[in-house]
Amino acid sequence: MDRRDFLRNGSLTGVSLTMLAMASCQAPPDEKKQEAAAAGEASAPTSFALNEVTIDGLQQKMKSGEMTARSIAEAYLRRIDSLDRKGPNLHSVIELNPDALSIADAMDQERKAGKLRGPLHGIPVLIKDNINTGDKMMTTAGALALEGNKAASDAFIIKKLRDSGAVILGKTNLSEWANFRSTRSTSGWSSRGGQTKCPYYLDRNPSGSSSGSGAAVASNLCAVAIGTETDGSVVSPASVNGLVGIKPTVGLLSRSGIIPISFTQDTAGPMARTVRDAAILLGALTGVDDEDSVSKNSAGHFQTDYTSYLVPDGLKGKRIGIEKSYLKGHEGVVGLYKQSIEILKSQGAEVIEVELMKLINELGPSELLVLQYEFKYGVDKYLSKANAKVKSLADVIAFNTQNESRAMPFFKQETLQASDKKTGLDSKEYKEALAKSTGSRKLIIDLMEKNRLDALSAPTNGLACDIDLINGDYDTGFSFSTPAAVAGFPHITVPMGTVLGLPLGFSFMAKPYQEPELLKMAYHFEQATKKRTAPEFLDSSILKG
Repeated sequence: MDRRDFLRNGSLTGVSLTMLAMASCQAPPDEKKQEAAAAGEASAPTSFALNEVTIDGLQQKMKSGEMTARSIAEAYLRRIDSLDRKGPNLHSVIELNPDALSIADAMDQERKAGKLRGPLHGIPVLIKDNINTGDKMMTTAGALALEGNKAASDAFIIKKLRDSGAVILGKTNLSEWANFRSTRSTSGWSSRGGQTKCPYYLDRNPSGSSSGSGAAVASNLCAVAIGTETDGSVVSPASVNGLVGIKPTVGLLSRSGIIPISFTQDTAGPMARTVRDAAILLGALTGVDDEDSVSKNSAGHFQTDYTSYLVPDGLKGKRIGIEKSYLKGHEGVVGLYKQSIEILKSQGAEVIEVELMKLINELGPSELLVLQYEFKYGVDKYLSKANAKVKSLADVIAFNTQNESRAMPFFKQETLQASDKKTGLDSKEYKEALAKSTGSRKLIIDLMEKNRLDALSAPTNGLACDIDLINGDYDTGFSFSTPAAVAGFPHITVPMGTVLGLPLGFSFMAKPYQEPELLKMAYHFEQATKKRTAPEFLDSSILKG
């Protein structure tokens, strides 16, 4: 789902920068690219030595002595400098970790001593800038209002990540406040980080709110990244950037230490170039956290290694419900969808047409109310303990008003203001909205049980829209994130091809804690299609004749 659509319509349809720098976040003209290349500022993006390398590939390089964790981290840092800060100016990384190389050195020393922590040992990872890291980096949700906020400790999932031996390279840009600031916002833009670009066509939007994580992984600025999702913020940018994205069952990954929108729907999730890499990262982040009561529900369900489910016949014998309403629409998207359905059949799955979205779309106003109430509650709670100058949502609104030219140059903060007007969680309006929104769980389970389905599938979303800082994002006609989001169910997207060079993902969703079964299906689909393509950092002008 594109969150601005339901914020705008009230229903569901799917490193600080100066003003000058923000305004320059559009794709550079060809002559500027040529000047940059002549000056040695732009690398040859597709000739990068680690282009499309997997976690296993990096481990093999370290095992053989060809590379070390430090040399790998250095290669990615150079890549970030050449593509994110110069050349295409992707603006996907909001801050680099000054401790990255020292972490890599420590992992190299452990390797020399014969200690290997697991598959992520020495592997570079980027983290979305709404997740606490108890180090020298800030956690700001992309907002100037939170600039200077350095967390006292790691979020639970970051502790798990460090324990796995990963090298945290830095924080990624995002749609400010995870796309919960305005009804006219532009995905990938934040007042602190500027506008993230889609690496396939630089004047296209990378989607959000995990925009930086999506663009960075797609551009090979890291091995894998962590995003967060309330409704679409992992799977949508994963789809648009040709990636695998996993939105886990709510509670499978702890949310403590993550700047919240909704404790009913929020979750972190892996973003990677392959299903295997996403599965490796997912397993590293699981665990019960006493500070997140919902995570206690995952006891007995979570696993620390999901790679054993990556089998070659994961689709065989499966019954998959495909969303009938998405068989109409943009001919390019529908064409890929129909091809994907035929692939499911050819690989031994049985396909049943269903109509889920017409049931889910009715929940739009209720979902929005739930998010507004829980956003105010959660942000006030987070800021009251944070090392930020603002201590409440009201303080954030006041800061933005006082610093309008820097904080709100393109769109305003009506979503923040509407949320701040909400009362407590004992409100009748909130309780009724929550009951209706979470009623989606029964709708989905009943549909799946009636048709004896193992999963539900559809195009993850539509094609990337243009970056438009004046009008904001527009509806692209397809969005399959909401059913899993409002229900708290797992959802995986896998590349299913491109339309005029723009990637699209194919979704699999299922009942709670069915990540193993979804991974089986997603992996088989990936191996049968191999539709992931690396970006070429083009300008959409080539599409205009």
